[in-house]
Amino acid sequence: MKEGGRALTIHTLMNIGTLAKSYTVYAIDLLGFGASDKPAGYSYTMEGWAQLILDFLDEVVKKPTVLIDILQLACKETLAQSSQTLVRGLVLLNCAGGMNNKAIVDDWRIKLLFPLLWFIDFLLKQRPIASAIFERVKQGPNPVQLMPSISIPLLVLWGDEDPFTPLDGPVGKYFSSLLSKLSNVKLIVLKGVGHCPHDDRPELVHEKLLPWLAETFNF
Repeated sequence: MKEGGRALTIHTLMNIGTLAKSYTVYAIDLLGFGASDKPAGYSYTMEGWAQLILDFLDEVVKKPTVLIDILQLACKETLAQSSQTLVRGLVLLNCAGGMNNKAIVDDWRIKLLFPLLWFIDFLLKQRPIASAIFERVKQGPNPVQLMPSISIPLLVLWGDEDPFTPLDGPVGKYFSSLLSKLSNVKLIVLKGVGHCPHDDRPELVHEKLLPWLAETFNF
């Protein structure tokens, strides 16, 4: 599991215990967030974070891995495109990654909420340095351009009460359309769940995630 976008690995504690009963679980804070280093002057990009994770998989995990991701979608797609020998599958637990990509999102609801969301997130979840870090993050690759090149299994768990990236918004419509275009994509809508399924209803996430892992990868 990877945490980024102003979150910490502690954000996934309700999920790690259940997954660890059957699998080896790694949870890391990406460079610039949480307990990881925050080097001054470093250029934070989706590509840089993707390379960091690939290096972690190569040097620490050392075997093909399923990534359960709460980070930017573009970072995950860059990973999958870069090394399908290290990444066997992808799980998307929240779709914040689509919110900062102008190529697929131009929704007044998202634009209106941005300042408030960033400020609240800054106050509740991060040290003062994080706001400066987040402002320096460059927009990553276009998810629309990357998605067709990804052939590994992708599971998307989406809360039907997500107020920030709703199913009827541009990001939700985009992922819904993928079901008829890409056979490797599976979208499961979680009833009564908001923007952070792993926090709102961790038991429901496990109910959907664990069978998918078993059926898709036979482990």
